Amino acid sequence: GAYGVLDFNIVNRDEESGTWARLDGRNLGREDRELRFEHRRQGDWGYFLEYSQIPRYEPYTVNTAVTGIGTPSLNVPAVSTPGIPTELKSERDRVSLGLDKQLSDTLDVQVRVRNEQKDGARLFARGTTTPAFELTPESLDSSTTLVEALLGYTGTQLQLSGGSFGSIYDNHNNRLDITGGNAGLATFTPIGLPPDNQSHQLNLSGGYSFTDTTRSSFKLAYASATQTDNFIVPAITGYPTLDGRIDTTQAQLGITSRPWSDLSLLANVRYENRDDKTPVRLYSTLAGATSTFNGYYEPRSLKTTNGKVEAGYRLPLGFRAVGGVDYELAERYVPYWLSGSLASVSTRAETDELTYRAQLHRSLSETVNGYVTYAHSDRNGSDYLTTVLNGGAVGGNLIAPLHLADRSRDKVRVSVDWTPIERLTMQFVADSARDDYTARTAQDLGPRNGDAKSYTIDANLLLGDTWQATAWVSRTDNRTEQATCEAATSAGVCPNTVADPYWQVSMRNMGNVVGLGLRGQPFSKIELGADVQYSAYRDEFRQLATTAGATAPVVPDVTTLVTLVRLTAKYAFQKNAGVRLDYNYERWNSDDWQWSSWTFTDGTQLVREPVEKVQYVGVSGYVRWW
Repeated sequence: GAYGVLDFNIVNRDEESGTWARLDGRNLGREDRELRFEHRRQGDWGYFLEYSQIPRYEPYTVNTAVTGIGTPSLNVPAVSTPGIPTELKSERDRVSLGLDKQLSDTLDVQVRVRNEQKDGARLFARGTTTPAFELTPESLDSSTTLVEALLGYTGTQLQLSGGSFGSIYDNHNNRLDITGGNAGLATFTPIGLPPDNQSHQLNLSGGYSFTDTTRSSFKLAYASATQTDNFIVPAITGYPTLDGRIDTTQAQLGITSRPWSDLSLLANVRYENRDDKTPVRLYSTLAGATSTFNGYYEPRSLKTTNGKVEAGYRLPLGFRAVGGVDYELAERYVPYWLSGSLASVSTRAETDELTYRAQLHRSLSETVNGYVTYAHSDRNGSDYLTTVLNGGAVGGNLIAPLHLADRSRDKVRVSVDWTPIERLTMQFVADSARDDYTARTAQDLGPRNGDAKSYTIDANLLLGDTWQATAWVSRTDNRTEQATCEAATSAGVCPNTVADPYWQVSMRNMGNVVGLGLRGQPFSKIELGADVQYSAYRDEFRQLATTAGATAPVVPDVTTLVTLVRLTAKYAFQKNAGVRLDYNYERWNSDDWQWSSWTFTDGTQLVREPVEKVQYVGVSGYVRWW
């Protein structure tokens, strides 16, 4: 339909005092409105007040008979019931306040406060593979407050900035109560929603220039995050709250130097310790002998150390070489009762990754220059901890998780800039990456390898003194291969039968985008613009059963086509006033089957039309006073 929009920008400056007052408004009359007032005296003080609204709409139409959506109390039909179209959306109202004060020539202070209120509903469901899945949209009613205060010092050689940062999250709906629905899901109510929590940090950062060519930088920070909201129902062991706490310590140090004109050096190191101090208490008595948990809270402390050194040197014949080494070490805390065994998921106490990088720059001529970059990484780690079920039996121990598996990675980038004629510039960029994973067992299960390639060509052409044309083409091709087995036994043995086979999948995502743009001013009072873009994407899922006599189901491809057209025309009646006409067209076409064939047990369906079209026509007038 039709709607009105108002944008404005009002600026007033007092020449004698150097004081500015500014009022900005954008998209007033729409849901994504913004309004900001700012008042400041140059080199002395300043403050601002800002309001913005951020809506988000669920792209799927939800056909459901569930009632109470948007509230913490839902009613779900007991049997599959045809639904009515329901729109899920959220809205964030954000208010920000900022204060600045220059205390002296070298000292300044800044204070920032922001409060955000979030309301609405978003997709959420309850259930298990047996007996049912039911749509139970989460109700949103929460506020987040952020407060930051900084004191800065700016000297000739030393610069410092220190202060505090705090965040407070308050969820006004801490539980979701559900009536009706499948009788087998009666225990899935109430459902706990994100609990209240807060975090506070002290930090100090700065830099010091030893000489004109050598400078160091550093950052120190300590933060404590807590979650002490009461449980929605009393804990089985009498604890009213998790008493969750994580203390995080960060330290970073870097130095850059240019000892002489042809040589540049860089080195930095970063350390972070996330210390999980949440008490280890028993919270569940539902763990049986075959359970992969024991009912106790499991701390997730993590230490990471990153380091990098890099050197660049200007070579003869217009070459410049850059080389570097990166290192990362991750140390995971293993609870005392898990030493030598694990009661949940596969892990390893340490992983480390070493990367070597090399880059060569070259100006091939006055019109052509480019560079090529190569990087090789190897990730390894300590032995995997043995997964043991709660009753003591050995678990699967077959898969190396993607983020923990031993991996070898190679990456190459080539970039070339070319100006064949004065009015034409072109850029070509090609990226290629390859990952190879080492399996945990002889069956070669888990991630195997991955490839990522992308190619981009951009061109810009000046057509006379008043017209400019642009064109671009890009292609991406990402592939990954992995393997697993059906119904591994608790001792980690795959049956490898027709009923429970080995199988593998080769997944691929391809995308091609082409675009054209034209800008021009055929007459002094008229400006024209046009952009056209066409995108085509395809997702492939190639499943193959590798056990003799077994077959794997065929999973269809998903193809998505998007066409965009944007036309603009601007006419100036005079220097400070005019009118603008906009026309936008978008066509979205997809055969995505992933939700179209799914129905929740209560009858809910998520629907998105295979072809969607959007047309927008806008007429706006503008005027300036000065």
